[in-house]
Amino acid sequence: MKIENINNLGELKKSGYQSKSIKNELRHNLREKIKSGEPTFEGIHGFENTVIPELERAILSRHNINLLGLRGQAKTRLARKMIELLDEYIPYVTGSEINDDPLQPLSRFAKDLILEKGDDTPISWLHRNDRFFEKLATPDVTVADLIGDVDPIKAANLRLSYADDRVIHFGMIPRANRCIFVINELPDLQARIQVALFNILQEGDIQIRGFKLRLPLDMQFVFTANPEDYTNRGSIVTPLKDRIGSQILTHYPENIKIARTITTQEAKLDTNQTDLVYVPSLAKDLLEQISFEARESEFIDNKSGVSARLSITAYENLLSTAERRALKAGVDRTSIRLSDFMGIIPSITGKVELVYEGEQEGAAIVASHLIEDAIRTFFPLYFPKIEKLEKQGVRTDYTDILDWFFTENGFEILDDYSDEEYQTTLNSIPPLNKLIKKHHPDLSPEDQFFMKEFVLWGLVEFKKLSKDRFSEGYQFKDMFGSYINKL
Repeated sequence: MKIENINNLGELKKSGYQSKSIKNELRHNLREKIKSGEPTFEGIHGFENTVIPELERAILSRHNINLLGLRGQAKTRLARKMIELLDEYIPYVTGSEINDDPLQPLSRFAKDLILEKGDDTPISWLHRNDRFFEKLATPDVTVADLIGDVDPIKAANLRLSYADDRVIHFGMIPRANRCIFVINELPDLQARIQVALFNILQEGDIQIRGFKLRLPLDMQFVFTANPEDYTNRGSIVTPLKDRIGSQILTHYPENIKIARTITTQEAKLDTNQTDLVYVPSLAKDLLEQISFEARESEFIDNKSGVSARLSITAYENLLSTAERRALKAGVDRTSIRLSDFMGIIPSITGKVELVYEGEQEGAAIVASHLIEDAIRTFFPLYFPKIEKLEKQGVRTDYTDILDWFFTENGFEILDDYSDEEYQTTLNSIPPLNKLIKKHHPDLSPEDQFFMKEFVLWGLVEFKKLSKDRFSEGYQFKDMFGSYINKL
């Protein structure tokens, strides 16, 4: 019988429906997915051999779960993906505040209604998308918010004594009965509030203003926490940790390939941007490397973490920088330039926690350093290593380029150069063309100019050229000539 045809308790019994706890429901559906080879947490990248197997084991064990990790490690995303392991619909007693199972009612309301109407008790169906509750742990959260309180207005309207349990107004947790309930940043929850969760997790009874209710709530708890919180803002009280079945450590992407996949999936772009702006593969790699550099930077507090959102918002800003330039020039197509990376600085400065030395440098300067560090890291992967000290008279792959800058006055790349001006400027350095052809003969024409600019920025990072920022763009010069000018 289809669920739309089941409207009361009698029809539900005839259909052969059997009640399952939410933990058994998750376990059953996960077993079926694993047996059929279906992906269980689709869209979560980089956790396939680490976090996801541990999460699957926790669900199979019917555990409440604590996801422990730094900011931007997909902890809440993992919890939300668990919805897909729920049955599509479950029945509940119509009008119940706590989603009472018609076959196993908990509340006074549901029990009285079934006693009165029997098989004619009306039932409704709850979709799995409505079975996810989420609460951010903040210092102002109270026991009344989570568990419940006495409602004097209800007592007055129903003319009930305060000794009657029908005056209780249920909080978020009882209302999430038969659902997944997520508490984000658990250590931020005051210790006395954490204590209120003890019995719910283990014994299934609650106390509200002197009422001791035996409500064996059927819930899947998922907590998230940041290791930093244990020392800086709060902690998870030991008896509560003891009642959480599995604690699972999350982590950041382990390599550039995974990081790129996440950024591409999560970046909010429209077809106007993607059709207008071409992004070289090297540019995407450099963008991801910035986050990796930030996680190792001496200017950034690595205990706080560097969220994956840094790369996502930086990628959006990078395309918007090129899009703005193209719109001003009135062209239908453009390509990312290395100088466009200066447009992502606002995406970096708000995403990192600076230590004292970083504060002294300034957020924007630190962000610029991260971009430069990424270039320095990638340059030896594409071109021969640049030695700090070279024997006099020995020619290298870069000698002709450095000689060109020594004899010329250098040149400028302006932010608002048209694509034609940008390409003409880079083509004006013949040794640069020769270097690219030698080491990357199969490079596509669309990537040629980004690679040329990358060489110049790389020579700057290895102290072979100087680069100065002025209001309209960048000026590249020979190091010796630049030194003479400063004198």
